[in-house]
Amino acid sequence: MTSRRILAIDTSGTGAVVALGEPDGTLLAERRWTAGYRHGEELLTRIDEMLTTTGTPVAELGGVVVGTGPGAFTGLRVGLATAKGLAHGLEIPIAGVATSEALLDAAGSAGAFEAVQAALLLPAGPSDRVLVLRGEAVLLRGGQEPELDPATILVAVDLPNRAPAAALALGDGAEAGLSAALLRLGVARLAAGGDDVAHLVPEYVTLPRGVPVMKGEVRWSHDHRS
Repeated sequence: MTSRRILAIDTSGTGAVVALGEPDGTLLAERRWTAGYRHGEELLTRIDEMLTTTGTPVAELGGVVVGTGPGAFTGLRVGLATAKGLAHGLEIPIAGVATSEALLDAAGSAGAFEAVQAALLLPAGPSDRVLVLRGEAVLLRGGQEPELDPATILVAVDLPNRAPAAALALGDGAEAGLSAALLRLGVARLAAGGDDVAHLVPEYVTLPRGVPVMKGEVRWSHDHRS
């Protein structure tokens, strides 16, 4: 286990977050902003400001945790590239944490549910959505609604007017706790050895036209055929 602070990055949604944690995963500071589809314009600036404010030289970071999605191509690409670049340049370990896992962990930690099954609903472009249940993600086309057991609690994130109000309220709580969850889960992965930078890949829900689907990198894209 490192004795130095840990940097966490998640750029999977329209809102971005960077956070700094103590070696045990305790949240020390975070920065959130609405990135839209321009994550690269502010990410390094936000990281630098946070590190400067907390008196944490970048050279003294002990590890990097990065959210791997599901999420949109642009944001995830920027976040993963930045996290990998820092880990490689500083020669520190990196750990990828599924953003979906962290969001559900955050919702549970906030007391949204206990010992029950929860499902996460995320956007996949302007009309499609992603349902994450038991660690598996399924693409819901257009107005297709998820088929869930009545006992399953639905948490919806980044879907204004596209999900039930109760699910959106739980999603707000999950987003509020995302930084702490990323650090909590990421520190455990770092302690187990972390991930190989070369093989750490994001889970995209959409790709720009002309970008080929690569095995092991994407689960669906605009090339999906019903």
